This record gives sequence, C-alpha cells and structure tokens, in this order.
Amino acid sequence: MSGDQSIGDQARGCSYRQDSNGKARKFIGGYDMGRNIPESEPSNSVLPVNTNRHTLNCEPTQSFKIVRNLQTDHSSHYEFGGPLGVTAMMLGFPLLMYYMWAGATFYDGGFPLPKPGQSFIAFLGGFGRQIFMVFQAACNYLLPGVWSCGKPLHYLGGLKLKYYCNGVWSRWVTIVVGSILHHSGLFRLYTLLDEFGPIMSVAVISGFLVAAFAYYSAISRGVQHRMSGCFVYDFFMGAELNPRFGILDLKMFFMLRLPWNILLALSCAVAARQYEIHGYVCAEVWFLIMGHFLYTNACAKGEECTTTTWDIYYEKWGFMLIFWNLAGVPFSYCHTILYTANHLSDITEWPHPSSRTPCLVLLFTSYLIVYWIWDTAGSQKNNFRAQELGTFVARKSFPQLPWRTLQNPKFIKTATGDSILVDGWYRYARKIHYTCDIYFAVTWAVLSGFRSPFPWFYPMFFTSMIIHRAYRDIKRCKAKYRESWVEYERVVPWLFVPYIF
Repeated sequence: MSGDQSIGDQARGCSYRQDSNGKARKFIGGYDMGRNIPESEPSNSVLPVNTNRHTLNCEPTQSFKIVRNLQTDHSSHYEFGGPLGVTAMMLGFPLLMYYMWAGATFYDGGFPLPKPGQSFIAFLGGFGRQIFMVFQAACNYLLPGVWSCGKPLHYLGGLKLKYYCNGVWSRWVTIVVGSILHHSGLFRLYTLLDEFGPIMSVAVISGFLVAAFAYYSAISRGVQHRMSGCFVYDFFMGAELNPRFGILDLKMFFMLRLPWNILLALSCAVAARQYEIHGYVCAEVWFLIMGHFLYTNACAKGEECTTTTWDIYYEKWGFMLIFWNLAGVPFSYCHTILYTANHLSDITEWPHPSSRTPCLVLLFTSYLIVYWIWDTAGSQKNNFRAQELGTFVARKSFPQLPWRTLQNPKFIKTATGDSILVDGWYRYARKIHYTCDIYFAVTWAVLSGFRSPFPWFYPMFFTSMIIHRAYRDIKRCKAKYRESWVEYERVVPWLFVPYIF
C-alpha cells in the first residue's frame, strides 16, 4: 500500500484489516467494503435483476466522494416553521392527543369543556408498552427473513447498508401470540381500550425519552449529520442518519413494526369487546379490522421495499420520527376505533337505516379497489428502484397482486444518475399513492358519521401533512433534478388525481 493511499484513507476514515485468509480488506466507518470501489459508472440502460435469493451485493456501484458534514449548515433553511414551529409540535401534539382521548371516552365524542358551574381548575383535574416493543425486537432478531439493500450512502463512500426484513413472520407470530393471550384469559385484548390513557402516557413519555437518548447518543459518538446549529430544531429533526443495534435498524423498526400493529390490535380489541357483550361483530367493526389488517400486512410483506424510501434513506432519527411512530400514529389515528368502542350498541344505527347495507357494500368494494392501486403502485416504484440497484428479489408473501412489477418500464434519466419512473400507475399521477392514503383515512372516519369531530382528525391532519410533504418533496427534487424534473412534470402533469389535480 502506497504512502499516498494511506494518507487518503486516513482522511476518509478508512482502515485495512486481514481476513481469515490473510488478505487485506478495506473498512470505512466500521463497514467492510469488501473490494475497491469501481472508478467507472456502470451503464443504466439495462435494469439488472438479482436472481440469487441468498446473495446481495451492497457494495458501491459507482464512485462516491465521502461526505460527512459535522459542522453547522448555514446554507440550509428551516422546515416545519423552524424552532418555534417544532417546539409547538413537540409540546402541542401530546396535549392534543390527551384532549381527543378524553373527549372520545368521557364526553361522548364531544369537545371536553367545563360543565356549567364547574371551575376551570376542577375541569383540568378530571384528566387524570414496553413489553410489546421488546417482543417485536425479539421477533426481528430471531425469526426467519430476507436481506435487502438500501440506497448508496455518500458519507459511507457509496456503501449500501443491508437490512434484515422479517415483518411477515413477526406479524403472524404477533397475531398468534395475541390470540393465545386473549383466549387463555392471560391478557384480554380489550384491556388496551380500558387502559388506553395510561398506555398512551407510557408511549408519550417513551417518545420523549427515546428521542433524547437518540440525540445525545449521536452527539457523543460524533455521528450527527446536517445540523442547523439550533438545539430545538436539531432535536426535532434528529442527528443520526442510520442508528442500529446489530441487524435491528431502528428507523425501519419504529416505522413499520410499532404503529400499525398497535392500530390493528386496537381494532381487534373492539371486536373482542363487542362479541363478549353482544355475541356478534358488526360489519362496521369488520371494516376497521380489514383496513388495518391490509395496511399492516402491506408494511410487512413489502418491508424490503422500504429500504430505499425517503424516510429510511434521508430523514434523520429524531423526535419527529420517534415520537410520531411510537405515540403519534397509534394514539391519534385511532379515534374511529375509540368512538366505535364507546358506541357498540348504536354504531349500526344509521340516520337512514335503508342506506346502511348499500353504503357498506360500496365501502368494502371501493376500499379493496383503492387498496389494489395503492399496493401495486408502491410495489411498482420500489421494485423499479431495486431493479436499478440490482437487488430485486421476487417475493411470494400474501397477497402478491397483479401488476406489481413493471416489465421494461419507462423512466427519465437525470443528470445525477437517478431515474424517475413515468410508467405504471405513476404515468397517471406523480403522488397517486398519497391519494389512496387519503381515501383510506376518510373511509375510516365515515363509519363514525359526524357525531364526533375526533374521528375526522386523522383524515384532516393526514391530508394537510401529506400535501405539505408532497410540496416539500417537489421543492427538493426541482433543485436536485432541474431540467429533468421539468420534463417529468410535462410528461406526468397531474399530482394527486389524474385529469383533475
């Protein structure tokens, strides 16, 4: 090894170690590079497919300059309203969650307000899961799964991290264990409803504690990225990009294993409570179970597809992702479930009784059609990315729907080397999967009617959040892809709904 190479490697944080055969192997940031990074960029005219299920090549596919910006980024701009905005979100959202739960549980779905003659102090005085996380983490370590690669990371010299994905096994084991606990009487599922307030308290406190640990741990180890220099804002957005415990990727774990499994458990708890009291489970409750089951199942069967998504690749692990997945999603998106649980005797009493059956048929049918679009749209985009990276592996997890993988898809090649898919569902609208997400949220709220405002929080909040996210993505992509993005908007002019918007 030449002296120049040693100096360059030291500057990039490289080291060389001998393997069991006495050969030198290169390590960058503790990761085994395996071989030298190729100097020439391979042709992208053909999308390679990895036909070997057991071998994944996650080494760099092109030359990357290692970039780790540990200094304050003065060129960046604040998002989410800056320090004041993120402070309001961190403090205000937990309070809003408690307020809606109190209204749903103690005020018959109405706004919690002081009763006539009740003082404000007395009114405030009336507001009075760690095992699940450990169990899910154990499933991640112990159950069978597949490996998938993420996108090339510049700060690791183009290395693509490996992700262990066994969401399907974990979900079914969770369902079986939950069923055994309920039917044996060791833990009745509707305990989640009876103890909702305390459980939410644990989730909220845990969100703050985990976020604090994640932030200070990243700072102490010097692995922070893209810091603004403002403590509150950096705490909200996060410091570390790829936090891991062995094969457990914390961002993917918190995003996929916790929130939607909790929502599915809550909807099943409503069914268990209704069956025990009334001896049947009504169609409205079955609709909620179907919706949450399909969403949870999609997260599990397509877990390996998420490794190249924006949240995994770019977003840092901070309060935003930690609190939102640990507490925000499961305990604020659930108010149709809570309303149904508190109105089991009259949830089937529609204002116009004759409209109940046809409306439910329409809801079930339309939901399944929109789910097919949403599921296959996500599969098309993620399988396209995997094909480009040469990491695509065909899966058989139920259900594998028609038109999930495109053959010879059309795409726009950008000056950065990235590709923008303009085929399949994405030739009709650039964010068509967001439209499906909004439809899901609205249909869940429809079941509760308009007797309570809280079930409508999810569709209203989610719609505003997803629109903000879409325009945030557009702004970033316009700056990154320039002329290619202009061409993309010309080829696919519709954002959410084809021929409308």
